[in-house]
Amino acid sequence: MKTLRGRRRRGLLALAVLVSLAHWGLSELLPPLQLGDGRSERMPPRIEVAYVRELAPAAPPAAPPVVLKRTRPKPKAPVAPPEAPASAPPAAAEAVPAESEPQVASASTQPPGDEEALLQIPVAATPVASAAMAAASAAASASAPTAFEWPPSTRLSYALEGNYNGAVRGSAMVEWVRVGTRYQVHLDVWLGAQAAPLVARRMTSDGELTEQGLVPKRYDEETRALFRDVGRRTVLFDGARVLLPNGKVGERLPGMQDAASQFVQLTWLFTTQPELLKVGQRIEFPLALTTKTDLWTYEVIGEETLNTVAGPVQTFHLRPRRQQPSRRNLVADVWFAPSLQYLPVRLLIRQDEQTYVDLLIERLPEQAAAPEAADSAPR
Repeated sequence: MKTLRGRRRRGLLALAVLVSLAHWGLSELLPPLQLGDGRSERMPPRIEVAYVRELAPAAPPAAPPVVLKRTRPKPKAPVAPPEAPASAPPAAAEAVPAESEPQVASASTQPPGDEEALLQIPVAATPVASAAMAAASAAASASAPTAFEWPPSTRLSYALEGNYNGAVRGSAMVEWVRVGTRYQVHLDVWLGAQAAPLVARRMTSDGELTEQGLVPKRYDEETRALFRDVGRRTVLFDGARVLLPNGKVGERLPGMQDAASQFVQLTWLFTTQPELLKVGQRIEFPLALTTKTDLWTYEVIGEETLNTVAGPVQTFHLRPRRQQPSRRNLVADVWFAPSLQYLPVRLLIRQDEQTYVDLLIERLPEQAAAPEAADSAPR
């Protein structure tokens, strides 16, 4: 009897070790895409905000239409020129056309009977017909500029499912926090229960908001797993240089992002330039990983409807144009939802067809009531 109990105990212990080792290996799947060798003493203080409302799905703002005025014929009446000479013959006065409203496009370029169709023409779908129309459009834009308004701090919660020698589950969270012109982007992933995870990784991008979008100043990541020391990595953006945790120094190119900020930068791009979200379109920007800097390209490969807690959500599916994924070269597909402020509602991080983690929003995004004051202090 004692022998049987001893065998059971040894069997349970072996099973626990195998499960722990499996989750230890799965930690390599979590973003960012590659790991460096450096360490940092601690991560920067996290800005805390209160989320007080849910973001309901809504149609994204449409491109403003160009309104062309239709010329209406007036009754013919002899109108004398303003300063016609007294000796001018009557025929000269009759040759002066009736006074009418100015036309942007020439009437000769408009087919008969299509005046109503030309009253409202979407800018994005209509080529410029003439230099006069281009000038009118530029003047209208200059007189009424539309400034981009950064959204308030936002939190997205995801359910995590995946496979690594068997099914795995967990949760993840993305936080976009802004205080004045400063921002933080946090990406947290937990395997197992969030209160006592088997593997947990936290990634933070800290920087400034500019007219060109996000400008990171530093990127930090921290990984905790059973039977492993806490791992910390830091990427510093120092002027024209990027200091990597493995000691390498790279060139900081315009528009460069890090592993966490890239998703919010894409949201900003699609909000300000929705025409980029077209199937076949490619978006390219430099990316600072923890081992190297690289030129990253996403391709819009299709439109998809995802079934979420908010019901069916129309999304655009983006995929990195990279070589085949491997243990050291993972790829992350992203789905952006125009009806939810172009936020990423799904991320799929793959090593191969049998090894992956899949993140899908499990509740509506939460937002702060209003932009936080610039003097708010991080805690």
